[in-house]
Amino acid sequence: MKKSLFLLLSSLLLSFTLWSQNDARVRAKAAVLHIDTKGLNLDPVQMGDMTRIELDKTGVFEVLDRYDVQYLIDKDKLDITNCFGKICLVDVGKKLGVDKMLTGSVELLGEKIVVSFRLINVNNSTVEKSQIYEFLNLKPQIQTMISVTIKQLLGIQNDSDLMAKLTKTDALESQINQPDQKRLNLSGPRMGVTVFTGDAASRVKAPSEQGGLNGTPVMFQFGYQFETAYLNQGGLQALFEFIPIITGLDQSQILPSISILHGIRSNKKGWEFAFGPILYLSKVDKGFYNTDGTWENSRIWLSNHPEQPIPFPEVTRLDTRGDSKIVSSFVFGFGKTFRSGNMNIPVNLFVIPSNSGTRFGVSVGFNGKG
Repeated sequence: MKKSLFLLLSSLLLSFTLWSQNDARVRAKAAVLHIDTKGLNLDPVQMGDMTRIELDKTGVFEVLDRYDVQYLIDKDKLDITNCFGKICLVDVGKKLGVDKMLTGSVELLGEKIVVSFRLINVNNSTVEKSQIYEFLNLKPQIQTMISVTIKQLLGIQNDSDLMAKLTKTDALESQINQPDQKRLNLSGPRMGVTVFTGDAASRVKAPSEQGGLNGTPVMFQFGYQFETAYLNQGGLQALFEFIPIITGLDQSQILPSISILHGIRSNKKGWEFAFGPILYLSKVDKGFYNTDGTWENSRIWLSNHPEQPIPFPEVTRLDTRGDSKIVSSFVFGFGKTFRSGNMNIPVNLFVIPSNSGTRFGVSVGFNGKG
């Protein structure tokens, strides 16, 4: 007898638990009609469809789709063109057989987009919840604005960073709050001049029999800039630039170099700053300055004075009688891009500090990319 009673109570408890779980899974029914609009290129029907989709995404309610809503409206010959008020929505909601009606408006007011929603309880004819948000004038983000407003209305947490980009004018630029900014790509040919100063200028001007270039310290440059943007947020992009250059063709010289730069560029104004290492292929050799300041190549001096030690401290510098080696330095560049129709014209100033003398110059390029 006790065993039978125990089994009966267990069965009743299990049945009650299953019933409670099934009941918990029953969601309230909700419907969205038209959402009022002002100053936007979406009409109330389109805004209603967008709102209905975002409400359904939350999974809080069983949302009637637009085809069921339209069928029931046509069946009962209801006019919902201007049905935005509580009385009208409660009446229509009862005929649709739903528990909740979501209504509201999305309006452009000055430089703000204002999204306002109200959740109406059809059963007791009350406004259950309401939510208003003022967003930045970012028309491409209207659906996102609707989504975050609905989530806030229903007590669903929103991403704070996303909210800041949609609502705060001082938020960091991104593709959300700067949606129309295109990535400016300046890959293309580069040409310009470079000026040698200090000891480097002296070695360029020195005659070839002294290991110099027998030239002038102002040389033409020609090359190509390859670039890629590894970060592009709003009005700014971070760049990686690879620039092979040949210097001195105008003076029958071939002085190759490669610059590997990181930079930041404004997509809106075209200003740019970049810096990084530069590698040269140059002929260098060891030597020293004698008492009258004349440069002497150590190797040649020793061949002429085999029994004597080198009388002065040795230094390594440009000498065409030496071996080709890779020499490194650092370059800083600053510039601006000008536009003529679809053509981009980047103009950059650069400086290369060095113990042997600072180099500086200017380069100009062009391309037809966005």
